[in-house]
Amino acid sequence: MKLDPSFIWTAFVQILSAIPTTLYITVVSVLAGFVIGIVVALIRIYRTPGLYPLAVGYVTFIRGTPMLTHLLLIYFGLPMIIDGLAVQFGWSFRSVSIPMIGFAYIAFSITAGAYMSEVVRSGLLAVDRGQIEAAHSIGMSTPQALRRIVFPQALAASLPNLSNSVIGMMHGSTLAFTVSVVDINAQAQIVASTNWKFFEAYLAAALIFWGLTFLIERATALIEKRINLYNRGGVA
Repeated sequence: MKLDPSFIWTAFVQILSAIPTTLYITVVSVLAGFVIGIVVALIRIYRTPGLYPLAVGYVTFIRGTPMLTHLLLIYFGLPMIIDGLAVQFGWSFRSVSIPMIGFAYIAFSITAGAYMSEVVRSGLLAVDRGQIEAAHSIGMSTPQALRRIVFPQALAASLPNLSNSVIGMMHGSTLAFTVSVVDINAQAQIVASTNWKFFEAYLAAALIFWGLTFLIERATALIEKRINLYNRGGVA
């Protein structure tokens, strides 16, 4: 087998069209997962009665099973639930109306939620509880103290881990091809199937992922720099 450098560029150009799909999956799953993570983290920190065991079970199960398993469980299980409820309640909506990428959104959001909850929880625990007590002493409620004092500091402390989670979800989005979603990796396979130059096509895909990862790392570094300037009082 001989390497064809010219085809690497050809594949690179053709794969670019799949970048939006990969970014959509990443952004949706990370944002939804972050919201889920905040809720689960607060439930675990404050040991909310009734919800605490469910939150612990959710995190343990999701972190203990692969992303691909989550995707397949949603892909095969969700239609059964939706169609069963539709028949029972006479709904016109059926699971066939859900686009394939919708299953990826749901599955990866659930996956991201468990991992984000640990990131958020560690960030919240890194903030001295004395600051909440001080906030209470000046008349703030717990939600106000969390929103104005704790969360900003927790976010700053969690930023590196959040960045790693975003990168991990972007790389994990390649599993979406199992439910017929054409992401970067799937597009590389399609391009390669025209002449069986799989190495060149996947090398082009790897370069694209490398570039996207570099951009995320640079964005994180800029945000960290901005936060450090605020912490030092360098920005008015």
